[in-house]
Amino acid sequence: MSAADASLIHHVQEKVTDMKIGILGTGHIGKTLVKELSAAGHDVKVANSRGPETIDADLLSSGARAVTTQEALNDVEVIILSIPLNRIPDIAPLIAAVPEETVVIDTSNYYPFRDTRIAAIEAGQVESLWVVEQLGRPIAKAWNAIGSASLAHKGMPKGTPGRIAIPVAADRDQDRAIAMALVEDTGLDAFDAGTLAESWRQQPGAPAYCTDLTREEMGAALAAADKARLPKRRDLGVAVMQERLGDGTTNPDAEWGVRLVRAINM
Repeated sequence: MSAADASLIHHVQEKVTDMKIGILGTGHIGKTLVKELSAAGHDVKVANSRGPETIDADLLSSGARAVTTQEALNDVEVIILSIPLNRIPDIAPLIAAVPEETVVIDTSNYYPFRDTRIAAIEAGQVESLWVVEQLGRPIAKAWNAIGSASLAHKGMPKGTPGRIAIPVAADRDQDRAIAMALVEDTGLDAFDAGTLAESWRQQPGAPAYCTDLTREEMGAALAAADKARLPKRRDLGVAVMQERLGDGTTNPDAEWGVRLVRAINM
């Protein structure tokens, strides 16, 4: 990262307050992002596929508002997509109407047992670049490389020793800077992971994925990733969790899940 890029990120992180944010998805990650970002003072609107009346009131306790999907995308500065990767094409027509300067942050990961097999990703396309292709616009990639239990329970104030870091990738400097600032608002250290072409280093199966590393450990973990080994490691982790938990959708608790993924990925 150049000195100019670092200066921009620092400047944006100092200024990102009271942003208008629309969040699509109320799954494990989406729920925590709604709570943390609204508690941090941002103007948060949240939508799911079932309608605003189905969103639990406790999710709105810090000031977030339940709205329709279309309303969540209107008049916002940031859109966070916290939906299964295979649903990205479904929302592409709505995202197409969003102003170009709006920052779109994707939190998704590819899991074939859930998303059905996507030929381009199976052939080696970087997941984030597939998302860009579907949406027809730049994105940032964040919050995909942390388990939902760790995100919900392990956030710490900035400067706390041992604070968990997560990688953030983007092609536009402004997108990366804003995404990193919002990551900091969720109790995590944001680590600049470079461009989307390199974001395979934070995909499932990589050493940086869901291993709860610190900022000091993250750079080496990203550098150690072996792209050819990611699918096998990803699928092995899924198989162990399915055997232990009984299905592929129940998330493990933070400690057991992190120990498992570290054993497989690092």
